[in-house]
Amino acid sequence: MPQSPIRKLVPFADKAKERGIHIHHLNIGQPDIKTPEAALDAVKNNAIDVLAYSHSAGFQSYRNKLAQYYQKRGIDVSSDDIIISTGGSEALLFAMGSVTDPGDEIIIPEPFYANYNGFATASGVKVVPVISTLEEGFALPPIADFEKLITSKTKAIVICNPGNPTGYLYSEEEIRQLAELVKKHDLFLIADEVYREFAYDGLKHHSVMSQRDIDAHTIMIDSVSKRYSMCGARIGCIVSRNKELMATAMKFAQARLSPPTFAQIAAEAALDTPASYFDDVIKEYVARRDTLVAGLREIPGVAVAKPKGAFYCIAALPVKNADAFAQWLLESFDKDGKTVMVAPAAGFYSSEGVGQNQVRIAYVLEENVLKEAVAILAAALAVYKD
Repeated sequence: MPQSPIRKLVPFADKAKERGIHIHHLNIGQPDIKTPEAALDAVKNNAIDVLAYSHSAGFQSYRNKLAQYYQKRGIDVSSDDIIISTGGSEALLFAMGSVTDPGDEIIIPEPFYANYNGFATASGVKVVPVISTLEEGFALPPIADFEKLITSKTKAIVICNPGNPTGYLYSEEEIRQLAELVKKHDLFLIADEVYREFAYDGLKHHSVMSQRDIDAHTIMIDSVSKRYSMCGARIGCIVSRNKELMATAMKFAQARLSPPTFAQIAAEAALDTPASYFDDVIKEYVARRDTLVAGLREIPGVAVAKPKGAFYCIAALPVKNADAFAQWLLESFDKDGKTVMVAPAAGFYSSEGVGQNQVRIAYVLEENVLKEAVAILAAALAVYKD
């Protein structure tokens, strides 16, 4: 199994904290936005006296309510099209296990969420990358680039929309191009849409589930982790109108028995969160994004693409090896007793040697903290020697 590029530097961070260094965590997508009170109250005020298994597909009441949530957003699904999972991670494992056999291949635009490598390894599947670039804002690579990579072993294309780690939001036309591609080659299109609520600058999120002519090909992955700032709940879902696919995914769901009970209670209650919650959250993230991107672009030698969604960006730094730089920040650098922790971006690629000078930054901290973090990063780059 590959190491997590997000978490592998934790031991160095722990040692820095032991030395009394304060760390601004830009390395992990852990929102500081408050979890909706309704979700927390549903757990605090529950009178359960036996913490029992749920159905392997999850609570029927939660799936009904979740289907209504999707329907309000133009995605026509029923509760039978949904299996609740232990986080979006498990949903991705269910998807890969259901559509591939060991030795099969999946195509993923890179950079991509690093754990896709781990999920593929666990499933005995080979990741075949198609490169998107910072210069193009990490837009969808040309369809011809995908077609060159399709073989008899190819079973699916995986996308994250909006993207982690890039923050790129696929346009309706790009989703349509992918729909035509999977239909032409009889592939699955697996879309990780856990950041669906986070679309900025008046842009709209376009779900793969809105492409009704490829119902047999589409699999949507979702989660409450980022939407409601409930990362620790570990509740996600796999959604598809393909009945055979969902019957297969159910075998995986039965093998792990059921998703966690209290977390489902919290997730179901969270669906009552008013739209104003997201209005405020999006306004906050846009302000943070603009502050971060503006600050990074003022640092000599730094290049960054402006994200359209989620709460990440990829920045190219004037260093040869971002892994070494990120470790140095924790081991050997501080500014007034403070330093920053970033995620080296090479781990978000599967192509050898790509992204060596890039980092992923999560703008999940308040604006004033982000300003200070950027100032620390600038000071560090000014003295760092490769």
